Amino acid sequence: MKLWDYLKEDVASAFDRDPAARSTLEVITTYPGLHAIWMFRMAHWLWTHRLKFPGRLVSHLTRWLTGIEIHPGATIGRRFFIDHGMGVVIGETTEIGHDVTLYHGVTLGGTTWQKKKRHPTLEDGVIIGAGAKILGAITVGEQTRIGANSVVLRDVPAHSTVIGIPGMIVGTTETVIEGGKINLDHHLMPNPVAEALRHVLRLVDDVNARIDEIHPDTRKKKGHRTDVEKDMDKEHSNLERFLGGGGI
Repeated sequence: MKLWDYLKEDVASAFDRDPAARSTLEVITTYPGLHAIWMFRMAHWLWTHRLKFPGRLVSHLTRWLTGIEIHPGATIGRRFFIDHGMGVVIGETTEIGHDVTLYHGVTLGGTTWQKKKRHPTLEDGVIIGAGAKILGAITVGEQTRIGANSVVLRDVPAHSTVIGIPGMIVGTTETVIEGGKINLDHHLMPNPVAEALRHVLRLVDDVNARIDEIHPDTRKKKGHRTDVEKDMDKEHSNLERFLGGGGI
């Protein structure tokens, strides 16, 4: 492909993944993520042609202009899109596949002083939510979603949904990109803490039922509810409201 084809592809990615994009002129002139990618391509070319200092200088200027820091030694595939972008940091040995999307505040960071592969690998179609931290020489499998503000410290298989600190796999995704467009329903994430507490409540109810079987004299009379049972129902209701986001 010619350079012009790559540029057109990058602009098209903005329209595919950002519903706020209205015109080509607007995308080219006002999208810092796009500017950062184009300047990274220049810095990477310099870096791989043994012009290390000029490459770092271009990277530094990019950071100053866009708020996005991409080390020129990183490897980035086609149709890479950074939405908003402020605060994004991508380390030297990071490897990013095609059709990957990052939101603002994402860090692809290293975890060792040794000069070896120390940053993440993101396979094709990965989406990283705002503020997420992917740390170490780990691999995030293709078509995986990482929820906002998650901290991922170990490998993630393909087609996974990950949220939390530390990141936990809470589901699977068939595909997050169809026809170049991403699934923007990344607010529809399960709550693993709430699900765990619901399992605990079911276990408590099961224990109470078994105790009633052992001590039949403690069972309620037909049509009569004890004060203890009323209190338990009230607490169950409060817990369900809390788990649903309604507060304590």
